[in-house]
Amino acid sequence: MDRNPGLWLAVSVIVAIFLAVQLGALALVEPLKSAGLQPVEDPQDPTNSLLYILAILVMTGVMLAAFRYNADWSIRGLIVLTGVYIAWIVFSMLLPPVVTLPVGGGVHGLAVAGAIALGIGLLVYPEWYVIDVTGAIMGAGAAGLFGITFGVFPALVLLSILAVYDAISVYGTEHMLSLASGVMDLNVPVVLVAPTTLGYSFIDDDGPMDGEPSDEDDSADDGLSTANDPADDEMATGVDGSHGADEEGDPIEERDALFIGLGDAVVPTVLVASAAFFAPASIPTIGVGGFSTALPAVTAMIGTFVGLAILLWMVLKGRAHAGLPLLNSGVIAGYLVGALASGLSIVEALGLAPYL
Repeated sequence: MDRNPGLWLAVSVIVAIFLAVQLGALALVEPLKSAGLQPVEDPQDPTNSLLYILAILVMTGVMLAAFRYNADWSIRGLIVLTGVYIAWIVFSMLLPPVVTLPVGGGVHGLAVAGAIALGIGLLVYPEWYVIDVTGAIMGAGAAGLFGITFGVFPALVLLSILAVYDAISVYGTEHMLSLASGVMDLNVPVVLVAPTTLGYSFIDDDGPMDGEPSDEDDSADDGLSTANDPADDEMATGVDGSHGADEEGDPIEERDALFIGLGDAVVPTVLVASAAFFAPASIPTIGVGGFSTALPAVTAMIGTFVGLAILLWMVLKGRAHAGLPLLNSGVIAGYLVGALASGLSIVEALGLAPYL
């Protein structure tokens, strides 16, 4: 850190993204529910988590096939369209309906304009700040939707399985290397960019996938990675796996940017949103971000940032680590502390009461 104070800028960008996703998700849970956008009839059903895991595995296979057969344009188009749709939902929930379009009984004009602008920005000028802003909006919307989809117990199941999956992806299998290489070339907010200098250009950077990965370069479904000078042939690779410099690459102090998977911000936030939405009426609330939310949701947020601090510390030491084991452990521990401090029993805190 002493040789490149710009790493503090990158860390600040990552923390700001996490904070925006979590506060955004908390602000969205009630409006999403009121709008009838809860996608399942029974959010307490733990099989919802298993179906989501299955969807992740299927999507991973589809993306790998698309990259192998040079159909990555279809994945980029799908992600951009998904981003536009989620941005429209977020803007519709949070922006005042100043302009209403006379279409379909009235459409939120600002929401449509903002969502389309973000989509065009991703297609025409995918600079790092365009990607990060869009990713933060997508992340808040996705986490809010998942938060009202998964009750506390299903959310805990989801986070536990994904933490294990992430660890296996980083420390065990190598299938995410191909996925990482393909996604990094799409210039979409599946991967968020944290530059070490304000003058950094993601468009001009060849990206961390430039060059061949070393044997120690791993990728995961979620986590951190680092990029060095695009002219360098030795890169610490990975879309979502956490990386510092490997033995042959540049030290992390000389890297131009850190990269973090959007899933790293979204997945732990699912529990934050779920804890806020499904909290019993007796739970004390705390003001955060201009509104009140349940104490366990606030402590879950704190736990997320404790996990993030440990993850960043390890990454900046130059070691490769999966992100979700630390982040999910932090958010779960933080949630349990808040839930028990609120007077819930361990059975109630774990969300097991509906099943007993």
